[in-house]
Amino acid sequence: MSFQNNIFFKKVKDYSVSKEIFELHHNPEYDLLITFPKPSLERLPSYYESEDYISHTDGKRSLFERMYHTIKNRALKNKVKLINAQSEKGKLLDIGAGTGDFLVVAKKDGWNTTGIEPSAKAKGIAISKGVNFADTLSDLKSHSFDIITMWHVLEHVPNLDEYILELKRLLKPTGTILIAVPNFKSFDAEYYGRFWAAYDVPRHIWHFSKTAIQKLFSEKEMNLVAVLPMKFDSFYVSLLSEKYKTGKMNFIRAFFVGLKSNMNGKQTKEYSSHIYVIKN
Repeated sequence: MSFQNNIFFKKVKDYSVSKEIFELHHNPEYDLLITFPKPSLERLPSYYESEDYISHTDGKRSLFERMYHTIKNRALKNKVKLINAQSEKGKLLDIGAGTGDFLVVAKKDGWNTTGIEPSAKAKGIAISKGVNFADTLSDLKSHSFDIITMWHVLEHVPNLDEYILELKRLLKPTGTILIAVPNFKSFDAEYYGRFWAAYDVPRHIWHFSKTAIQKLFSEKEMNLVAVLPMKFDSFYVSLLSEKYKTGKMNFIRAFFVGLKSNMNGKQTKEYSSHIYVIKN
C-alpha cells in the first residue's frame, strides 16, 4: 500500500521524551493520520527511553501509576474473557507483550502463550514472571496461532503493510486477531486537540479510524467482524492530556472529560480507543 495525497492536519509535540514537534498528515482514502517525519529505525528506540514510559515498567511510584496498574488488572481479566469468547483455549501470541502481565493471566487460564517484545527492559521483567518469548515474528511457524493480540501496538509498527501480512501468515485459518488502538475521532481527541496524549508522537506512527482498520485488513483478505469500546482509556488519556495541557493532572476535570467522551461514544460509536476483532 502507498499513502499518497496526504493533507496536513496539525502539529503535535512529543511531551514525554524528546519535546520535538511533529506533524500529523491525513490520508483521506484510508481516513488515517500519519506522523511526519517518521523516525528512522536507528533513532526510533531513543524515543522510548524514559522512566515514564509506563508500559515498560511495573513502577508504582505515583498515584497516577498506582491507578494505572489498578485499572490494568481489571482490564486484564476483561481481555482474557474476550479471547475465551473467540476460541477454545489454544495457542496465543501477544505482540508487544510489555512486562508480560496479560500473558501471565492468560497462561493461568489455560492458554499456550508466546510473547514478542522489543524492549529488553520490559522483556526481562516478563521473563522473571515465567513468560515465554520468541525473538522475532519470522521465527514463528505459519498458521500456528488461534489468537493474536496487539494491545496498543499496531500504531507503533514502522512498516504497516508487511506487518499485517505477517499477522495473516501466523494466524490459523479459523483464528482471530484482536487489535486495540486509540481513535483520533473520539470526543476526548477533539477536546484536547494537539494536547491529546494518545497522539504520542513519534512513538505512534499511525493514528487509526474504523475505516482505516477495515480497509487495511480487507486488502489482505481479512474481515473486521466487531468493534468494541475501551471505556477506561478515555479517563487515562484525559489525565495525561490534562498534564500536557496545564502542567498538572486535574483529576476531576479529566474524569468528567473521560465520562463525557464515553457518553458521546454511545451516540457516535467513536470511543477513545477501540478493540477490533478480525478474522480470516
